[in-house]
Amino acid sequence: MSKNQALDTKRHSLAHLMAASIQEMFPEAKFGVGPVVEDGFFYDVHLSRPLTPEDLEKIEKRMREKVKQGLSFDRSELPMDDALRTFGGMQQNFKVELLNDLRTRGTTAVAEFGDASLAGGSVSEVSVYRTGTFTDLCRGPHVPTTKGIDPESFKLTRVSGAYWRGNQEREQMQRVYGVAFDTKKELEEYFVRVDEAKKRDHRKLGRELGLFTFHQLAPGAAFWLPKGTTLYNILSSYMREVLFPAGYVEVKTPLVYNKAWWERSGHWKHYRSNMFLIESEGEMMSMKPMNCPGHFLAYSSEIHSYRELPVRFHEQTPLHRNETSGVLSGLTRVRQFSQDDAHCFVTQDQIGEEVGRLIGLIQRIYGDFGLSFSVKLSTRPDEFLGEVATWDHAEAQLKTALEKAGMPYTVNEKDGAFYGPKIDCDITDAIGRNWQCGTIQLDYQQPENFDLKYTGADNLEHRPVVIHRAIMGSFERFIAILIEHFAGAFPVWLAPVQAAIIPIADRHADYCNKVREVLYAAGMRVFIDSSGERMQAKIRNAQLQKIPYMLVAGDREAENNAVSVRLRSGEDLKSKSLDEFIGMVKEAVAARK
Repeated sequence: MSKNQALDTKRHSLAHLMAASIQEMFPEAKFGVGPVVEDGFFYDVHLSRPLTPEDLEKIEKRMREKVKQGLSFDRSELPMDDALRTFGGMQQNFKVELLNDLRTRGTTAVAEFGDASLAGGSVSEVSVYRTGTFTDLCRGPHVPTTKGIDPESFKLTRVSGAYWRGNQEREQMQRVYGVAFDTKKELEEYFVRVDEAKKRDHRKLGRELGLFTFHQLAPGAAFWLPKGTTLYNILSSYMREVLFPAGYVEVKTPLVYNKAWWERSGHWKHYRSNMFLIESEGEMMSMKPMNCPGHFLAYSSEIHSYRELPVRFHEQTPLHRNETSGVLSGLTRVRQFSQDDAHCFVTQDQIGEEVGRLIGLIQRIYGDFGLSFSVKLSTRPDEFLGEVATWDHAEAQLKTALEKAGMPYTVNEKDGAFYGPKIDCDITDAIGRNWQCGTIQLDYQQPENFDLKYTGADNLEHRPVVIHRAIMGSFERFIAILIEHFAGAFPVWLAPVQAAIIPIADRHADYCNKVREVLYAAGMRVFIDSSGERMQAKIRNAQLQKIPYMLVAGDREAENNAVSVRLRSGEDLKSKSLDEFIGMVKEAVAARK
């Protein structure tokens, strides 16, 4: 068992101890599911009243007592009828519902429960675990006893609402969360990271730095303020700067399509609930949630030869997805966004080389932002288009390309798109959090659906293979990651405002205007702080806005055509000529410092 598996087993066991403690305090408790999640665990429970912070403290205290008792986790197998009688006798209605679902629909129902630990290998027999006086339906595994658990290595953190089985028509549950690690020290380090993450929260910094705002009249869509729009455009231009020399061409496709086109792509069946629908003149339309079908139309509008492949389309137009209001979160989960989206149309023989090029592109782009990343290969999901043999071939192609590039990867079973397997990239930010961003998706199915063609060297028609790829993902989400990664202190090349010009006195206003014009001409993003505050207050304000440079100008600077340069860190670089300062900034920008 790996270290991660062992920790997940411990967290799973703690979820049971938490449920056992809740049952002792609230005998009427009805339990749903209690899976392991990132950094910890939760359990859904139905109670007669809301839990309070004081309740969490008491539950946690009971959990520690149970850990110290060295309780065992005893597994037994029960025939389905016996299990139904057992949990029915305990009046655990949700467990009875799960058991009936397992008996009628088998293990395919497990994914809907939100806890893959449910169910044994057979629908006629299930496993249960007994811990002290608490019995739970569970596949396991669990720790043999609680003796190996450090009683100071876990903590209950919060309670949130959750509908039973995610259905708003069903019972309202209380979802009790906890975090757990191997040691008390690791738990303390986790809370230090949590505190740091709060300071870096892009929603807080975005507001403080004047980057963006949201309004209830346009939920899930950001209002980009001037500085935020500048940052957005920097990223947009950067992607063009990188992609065009790599053989990409930019296209712009419509925002709204007839439902027939989505039916052909399969999105109407698999993705309709996430699409914004529009009825026009008796026809059902949808705003596009992705660019793929539009790019297929653009490709099909012209005749293509094998000599011109790969054809690489890039697009940044807005997309819309009908996310539920409950999952909207700042820039990381929105309804309107744009992607650094592209589709590469290649021959079979070009797949390996093109995927290798894309991996190199990903390495370069993430490197420019100082971001490390890891790679996972996502394979065929339970619901998919096409034939199993085609999927197996596509997955083998991606594995070969990764291995040829020397790129370590893990396999993420059943997480591919419904039309093809994919490579996903998780970037790691400054405080060690992982974010899924880049993706390379191999697609044999949609070229068939849309009858895509090219003329081969044999003068016959052939099918291209489509590679869907994004590196930043959405600009919105990537900006959120960058804000938190840099804590709002963007490197010079990304900073919406690169320098604040600060006159010492009103008589220096004319010289500051001259400095601004010179820096504008050099391509810099600057402003003059002409407020009535004192110089030190202006410097402090610029530091709070995380502007890289403060350029103080007084009599001496005006006489010498210079500025006194200070950094947002507080370091004083003393007086520099304008030419010297411009050279320093251009060097930092060119090096992506």
